[in-house]
Amino acid sequence: MEDLLLSGLHSMGLTPPESAASNFRTYFELLEERNRVMNLTAISGETDVVQLHFLDCAALLCTDKDVFSPGASIVDIGSGAGFPGLVLKLLRPDLSLTLLDSQRKRVDFLQELCNELALKDVVCMHARAEEAAAELRGSFDAAVSRAVAQLGLLSELCIPFVRPGGRFLAMKGPDCEEELSAAGKAIRVLGGGAPEVRKYLIPGTDVTHSVVSVPKLTPTPKTYPRRWAKMQKQPL
Repeated sequence: MEDLLLSGLHSMGLTPPESAASNFRTYFELLEERNRVMNLTAISGETDVVQLHFLDCAALLCTDKDVFSPGASIVDIGSGAGFPGLVLKLLRPDLSLTLLDSQRKRVDFLQELCNELALKDVVCMHARAEEAAAELRGSFDAAVSRAVAQLGLLSELCIPFVRPGGRFLAMKGPDCEEELSAAGKAIRVLGGGAPEVRKYLIPGTDVTHSVVSVPKLTPTPKTYPRRWAKMQKQPL
């Protein structure tokens, strides 16, 4: 597993810290163990977890390098099993990270893992994004998300957390142009600028994914984000 991980990282031009291999091993083993009793991920096994989770998430560090300046503050919305936030933290320990998820069992898993790895400057927060935004609005250099939701809805959940001058990064599949077009109005209303789509190939696979990178230009109006039910019923 370690060789597959390190060779994939090096092929992307990433130089991981010395602790990375052992930390990702611990991450994998705890993920596999907890996944037997709770639904954290449908992906299992060393090769698939390394390629489709760890290396996939690591690609964020390559697709938008300016976002991840030393000490940058990152919020991972709908973090689930820690993707992509914890992967970024293990590769860039200098980042300040907040992991946000609405399910207590997932947050408990994330906290257990952070404790096991003795990670510093990580907050595991149990809250719905639309509620947490009241406290954390405009607090982060970047919001990242690998959550499965349409980009317009995801934008309303994530962009309010980003300070003007920061970015929202949404991890998507290879074909997201139609979804991006539909989200254009929402992005503008929420204070975002023209998005860029950056495609990448996961090392060792034929899988291509995309990162939608949205600059935050102006503060998000305080009426957003709305309650989840209203977002779904009346998308921007």
